[in-house]
Amino acid sequence: MCLHRIGTIRVTFAAALAVTLATVAACGDDGTTDSSSPAAGEAGHDDGDVVTLTFESYNYGTEGVGGEGTQQLIDEFEATHPNIRIEPAGTPAGEIHTSVHAQAAAGNPPDVAQIGWSKFGFVLENLPYVPLDEVAPADELEAHLDGMYPAAVQLGMHDDRLAGLAYSVSTPTMFVNADLFIEAGLDPEDPPSTWADAEEAAHAIVEQTGAQGIYVDAAGEAKSDFLTQTLINSNGGRLVGEDGSLQLDEPPAVEALAMLGDLTDSGAQPPVGESEAVAMFEAGELGMLVSSTALLGGFAASTDGVFELETAGLPAFDGQQIAPTVSGAGVFVFADDPAKQEAAWEFVRFLTGDDGFTILASVIGYLPLRPALIDDPAYLGEFFADDDRLLPTIEQLDSLVPYQVLPGENSQQALELMQDSAVAPIMISGADPDSTLTDVAARVRELLGQ
Repeated sequence: MCLHRIGTIRVTFAAALAVTLATVAACGDDGTTDSSSPAAGEAGHDDGDVVTLTFESYNYGTEGVGGEGTQQLIDEFEATHPNIRIEPAGTPAGEIHTSVHAQAAAGNPPDVAQIGWSKFGFVLENLPYVPLDEVAPADELEAHLDGMYPAAVQLGMHDDRLAGLAYSVSTPTMFVNADLFIEAGLDPEDPPSTWADAEEAAHAIVEQTGAQGIYVDAAGEAKSDFLTQTLINSNGGRLVGEDGSLQLDEPPAVEALAMLGDLTDSGAQPPVGESEAVAMFEAGELGMLVSSTALLGGFAASTDGVFELETAGLPAFDGQQIAPTVSGAGVFVFADDPAKQEAAWEFVRFLTGDDGFTILASVIGYLPLRPALIDDPAYLGEFFADDDRLLPTIEQLDSLVPYQVLPGENSQQALELMQDSAVAPIMISGADPDSTLTDVAARVRELLGQ
């Protein structure tokens, strides 16, 4: 694996970047501070007043690299921004949107919050976010977005406004137990590139080692549908059509989700939940785990000395190109006080700047959404020279498809219905894909008013 591919991504996105920046900059206010100026860290408070920001995050306070990395981000921000203090709160990923909603109803939402992309529809319909192009001076925002992947910037766009900014972002990756591969007569340096190959490799692992073969983490406990969407996209379909219509029961979706059931029915995949599968993998009892790159930092630590951990890109359906969407979250501003909005912009700019993405990638395992950092020795150059296991998913950013938001105020309820009543039963319990998706799609359409 080499960095030549990363350079190709930069060239591919050059034209799109110019368009994105022009669109976002047109929505903002005038400003004069250069985004790289140390003075910007003062957030405009020359009188020495300290601004305190509340920050709600699902990584904060958790055990392991997620909590450690988030604390490091806060510490380094406060060290370079002496007039701004961060008051963090930790809330589980599946609850943070409802937590912010309850606080907003009481008139006191957090100033900044990390909310998952699978909750983006809920944010747009129910939460009093302040678009970043209202919070940030136009020239600072344009300078900040310059150098980010345009596809990542587009994740937070809604009605030509920048609702939030991509922060803790990951795409699916395949974690590989290289020891089990070798024991099964497989080559970990040549991992499966299609789902058919992955199923064959999984059977070899089961038969030759007695371990489990593969687990596709599409029915995760956070109720995220990023892998559901990724599988449907990668089989030539969509969850949501261009006109907003649900396409869950269309052939590409049925075929993609049927593959999950086939893996389980054939014995290639254990019929277990996410937590049990992760525990199996960490114990060296599972050959392949397809999940979010956000698990990389934890797996690198937990599997050290247990087995050799490798990574690979997302497998493709035969005759199709992969089309992954994202997991993870964006950062959204809810502060309505001008001084807090100014400070919030400084915090968001740090979290999604060079130093922020360096910490997110090297400590936690989220994707560095600034490609120039990857081979820059001042940032991630040495990290990737020592450990290239994040690179397969960075390369997938070239094929990234924006997250598709279910429309309407019941979008989150509809998403959870789809995950709990369709994806999980098909994948784990042997439910029939055709009849299950026909039934669940009808119920989801009713919730969405379609």
